[in-house]
Amino acid sequence: MHVTQASQSDQAQRTRCELAALYRLVAHFRMTDLIYTHISARLPGAEHRFLINRYGVLFDEMRASDLVEVDLDGNVAGGSSHQAHSVNRAGFVIHSAIHAARPDMHFVIHTHTAAGIAVSAQKHGLLPISQFAMKFYRRIGYHGYEGVALELGERERLVRDLGSHRAMILRNHGLLAGGRTASEAFLTMLTLERACQAQVQAMAAGMEALNFPADEVCERAARQTNPQDIPAHYEMAWNAALRLIEAQPPDYRT
Repeated sequence: MHVTQASQSDQAQRTRCELAALYRLVAHFRMTDLIYTHISARLPGAEHRFLINRYGVLFDEMRASDLVEVDLDGNVAGGSSHQAHSVNRAGFVIHSAIHAARPDMHFVIHTHTAAGIAVSAQKHGLLPISQFAMKFYRRIGYHGYEGVALELGERERLVRDLGSHRAMILRNHGLLAGGRTASEAFLTMLTLERACQAQVQAMAAGMEALNFPADEVCERAARQTNPQDIPAHYEMAWNAALRLIEAQPPDYRT
């Protein structure tokens, strides 16, 4: 019994450190919107609890101790009622929806980048015009804009529109991506962001100038970039990315 509790405690601390690292890396790759987006992680051994950022902390200064534990009703663990305001309401609505419905998505990232918002505002959505975009060929959800995500009723529609995918474009809003691990969530979001950046730049020449590979080529590329299980690749890229933030003070693991 004591071993299990100690193990869960160790796993929880590791999750905190990985989530803090995700915040730092999202900042490093300039995918932040001051304090207005959010990344979350389901706590191991706590089915209905997840970690999210304390509202007001910049992503490039995030530490493991800055992360707030909440349940699916928005209750802050060990906190009084006024402390619930330390969590972004829209962040809670979006992330609690995904964590409740998708046990395979332990980490969830939501961004408001210029490129992501630009593509989210285009009627055709993400186009299969780059190798980055091929990863999401027929493998991405779309959620219609309903205003700022403050109403709990939107959670059901967010989950419905995400379906079985690990990435979604929030129309006129931004991007969402997740994964079984921090590394998978990070690389999924980085790839989606790069796909949006490439599309925005390519479209500067107009739609008529774009080259579209044949459907069968797009599908082949999608299968190639979505193999059944590539944890070793995710971890290799994740460990390389961590070296970018290792020396950044204060230590994200504190």
